[in-house]
Amino acid sequence: MPTVLLTLGRLPKALDLARGFSRIGWRVVVAEPFGRHLCGSSRAVARSYRVPAPATDRPGYLAALAEVVAVENVSLVLPVSEEILHVAHLPPLLPPAVRVVAMPPDILLRLHHKGSFIDFARAQGLDVPESAPLGTAAAHSIVSAGKVVVKPVHGCSGRGVLRLEQGAALPDHGPPAIVQRFIEGPEFSTCSLAHQGRVLGTSIYRGTLMGGSVAVAFERVAHPAIADWVARFVAAANWSGFIAFDLIVDAEGRPWGLECNPRTTSGLHFFQCEDIARALLDPDGAAPRLRPETHLQQFWSCLTETQLSLFRGGPFRRNLRALLTTRDVCWRADDPMPLLAMPWTTWPIIRMAAQRRVPFGEVATLDLALGS
Repeated sequence: MPTVLLTLGRLPKALDLARGFSRIGWRVVVAEPFGRHLCGSSRAVARSYRVPAPATDRPGYLAALAEVVAVENVSLVLPVSEEILHVAHLPPLLPPAVRVVAMPPDILLRLHHKGSFIDFARAQGLDVPESAPLGTAAAHSIVSAGKVVVKPVHGCSGRGVLRLEQGAALPDHGPPAIVQRFIEGPEFSTCSLAHQGRVLGTSIYRGTLMGGSVAVAFERVAHPAIADWVARFVAAANWSGFIAFDLIVDAEGRPWGLECNPRTTSGLHFFQCEDIARALLDPDGAAPRLRPETHLQQFWSCLTETQLSLFRGGPFRRNLRALLTTRDVCWRADDPMPLLAMPWTTWPIIRMAAQRRVPFGEVATLDLALGS
């Protein structure tokens, strides 16, 4: 039986990947810096290994992954989230026959960096907002002309993002950041799987309930202009693997690319999980199908936001109705424990969020983040 190694186990995206590979007959092992994690309670996972956190000990993290690959006879290494920026450095430590689903590190970093992503997309003729490095004359010109967004160049999950009015003073300290012209319009996100510049499947979605700056409930939509923008970018980058984007659509229906996540996002949940596994193994086979559900939620996070809306004067009844009628991304009747045990398996992250007084999603990947 072939074995796949998932390099993170705490997020629902990892659970989808684990279940997908398990359903097509693969053995699934997980490497995770936390001692307990969401996937650890799933029937789809054969074994979990605790490894160092890559943000603080990349060499130790990579060495631990290489050891797991050797011990478990792994043939496929599959990153799940932000840790891909570290896992991309793993191939030289592995036998040539072991495949790592990641583009080369320099390419990943180029698109993860919010400034160089803008430069690359603009060079391909794709619509992106005017942007400039914080601290430059060009940045001051952008804020003088209108509202802006200031974001760290290696930010994740909305951490450190500021929205400023026209003429506002820009920050004069902090991590490297860009200043980006604010585009009015609804925001959409995507998640795609691609192979050699060809899109195998894309889900386009928008958040319907937010936990801070992170969506915890989602609606899948059809948007041909966004799908075309993604396909043009993927072709230009000759991309293989997962890739995701955040975009704004203006009043004329024109998509503007805001940033790139060269990895999976919550849009993965809208695919049939076993189809994603098959497409990773055989990109020339059938395209991955989308699930019939167009609305999904992360139940426990949505429960928290619904409770808070009762006391903060938010749309409590609407949130409660959605909570009771929307399918959870983790729920499977034949594998119920990941959802039922989530308050226990994710307690380390819950505790960290409570200590910092920020939403769960904003701290869930802190130990994976790339330093600026």
